[in-house]
This record gives sequence, C-alpha cells and structure tokens, in this order.
Amino acid sequence: MASLPKHFLTFEEYLEIERQAEVKSEYFAGDMFLMAGATEAHNIICRNVIRTLANQTLERDCQVYPSDMRVRVSKLSKGSYPDVSIVCGERKFLDDKRDTLLNPMVIIEVLFDSTEAYDRGKKFEHYQQLESLVEYILISQTPYRIKQFTRQDDRTWTYREFRHADEIVKLESVGCTLLLEDVYLKVGDSQFDSSKTV
Repeated sequence: MASLPKHFLTFEEYLEIERQAEVKSEYFAGDMFLMAGATEAHNIICRNVIRTLANQTLERDCQVYPSDMRVRVSKLSKGSYPDVSIVCGERKFLDDKRDTLLNPMVIIEVLFDSTEAYDRGKKFEHYQQLESLVEYILISQTPYRIKQFTRQDDRTWTYREFRHADEIVKLESVGCTLLLEDVYLKVGDSQFDSSKTV
C-alpha cells in the first residue's frame, strides 16, 4: 500500500502549532523536529553562561535569552531554539507576540556528542544567513573546551579555541567576557557524583 504524501508545513503553520504545544520543536524546510531533553551538565552550563552574561549587561541595552526564545532564520524559513542568544540595541521580532527573535548578535550552543557535527556544520551554515549574527560559540559539556567563530568585515569567519580554566572568551560584539572556570562551575560535581543516580 502506498504511503500518504507528507504535508509540507509553512513556517506560519509551524508557528501556530508550536505556540500551542507543550514541548518545543524546531522547524526547517517544511518539517518539524521534536527537541530532545538536556543533561544536568548541559543545564548547569547554560545557567552559568546566562547568569554571567546577564550580570555583565545588567545596566546596558542588551538582552540575554535562554533556550525558550525562538530564533527565525528568515532566508531559510528556519525556526530554532539556541541555548543562549544575545541582542544589544534594537530587538526585532516576527510579530507582536515577541516570541520569535529575528536579529541575535551572539548565539551560544552547548554541545551533545550526538549533535556536535551538526552544530559545527549545517546549523552553523544556517545561522550564518542571519545578517545580525557576529559571534557563534560552541561549548563542550566536558571541561574545558569552547570554540568561538567571529564574523569579519569581509564576511569570513575567524576561529579560536579555548581549553584552559583561566582562559577568557571575549564577546566583543556585545562587550562581554566568559571565563572558562565560570562557565564550567559545578559541572564536575554533576558528572562525578554518582550517589544521586537512581
């Protein structure tokens, strides 16, 4: 028996479904993709990064968003949920619901082993279509490893890698810094304390 043709979802249809859903899904090329849950280490790193950046931008016209803020890559009709996104200055949204950001300046992703190649490859290619994006940061869950990609004036990207607790990642586009020791604070505790495992 022949299978039924798959329905191509428009971004607008996706958004209507997503805004009523209890779980998050990303969107690309007419399809929705259910998002997986996160590990404790992933959550601790995201918390550390958001707290550090939010404190540094407290008195400036910047917003640091957690993974509940959807980002749209309009050129590709893609909708995704970066772990952290930052905007300084004017914030542009898809509509007055203000739940779909159009102009992140910095996107930060905390890596899973299963998605690292995608985050470094296709996902980064997709994010590069955002004219506003200046810095893309990839954080490994295992201390210490952070990769930074920075857009240059000629549209090329420079790459730096950080592997020591005392190193500092400078996010010059938003005037912030990340000390690796702070990013990974308490992550070791979560990985090696097996007494809490059921």
